[in-house]
Amino acid sequence: MKTRLKGAQTGRNLLKKKADALTIRFRQILKRIIETKTLMGTVMKEAAFSLAEAKFTMGDFSQQILQNVNKASIKVKAKKDNVAGVQLPIFESFKDGNPPMDLTGLSRGGQQMKKLRDNYEKAIEVLIDLASLQTSFIALDDVIKITNRRVNAIEHVIIPKIENTVNYIISELDEMEREEFFRLKKVQEKNRKLKAAEDKKRQELKDQGLLKEVDAPNLLADEEDTDILFK
Repeated sequence: MKTRLKGAQTGRNLLKKKADALTIRFRQILKRIIETKTLMGTVMKEAAFSLAEAKFTMGDFSQQILQNVNKASIKVKAKKDNVAGVQLPIFESFKDGNPPMDLTGLSRGGQQMKKLRDNYEKAIEVLIDLASLQTSFIALDDVIKITNRRVNAIEHVIIPKIENTVNYIISELDEMEREEFFRLKKVQEKNRKLKAAEDKKRQELKDQGLLKEVDAPNLLADEEDTDILFK
């Protein structure tokens, strides 16, 4: 039981360290989410303003853009980040080829078009970063809750139960030891009374001349034994 108690305490300590590491990463991600959302507002404002400028200069060019674009120039790839044994999804943006430049000179709006494209590319990158952070935030939140529940269960249920069992076993062993000590003491007291009664009876017999003590031969004395001859 003591081994089980030590194992439970070690498991609790390891889970606490894991929860602390996850909490630190959780706070870092929360800080980055706040910063990214602030940046997102600024970037989207610039993108919307550049879109308004381009429309004012070039008119409605949405159909022309859709006809000249056949694939996405910005794509997303996913990977995993290991934090204290927890796999967090990470999204990264990358450019797949160069965007078409067929409309750069349309109605002398090439400069506004390039500015519009750059602003929305930046907005997409920030949006992907924000999605990655929020996904990791939600995953960490769930894992931290589960880890804290396990720590509380070990600390407030399992360890006290094992400690109570250990204390009960120790108290029973102490009680058995006290009972054994008491029993041995009673046996010694009874033997002492029996010996005292026997000595008293022997002394009475000796006083009455009914009992003679015979000295036991000394085996270490230097005495010569009489030779025994067999005839």
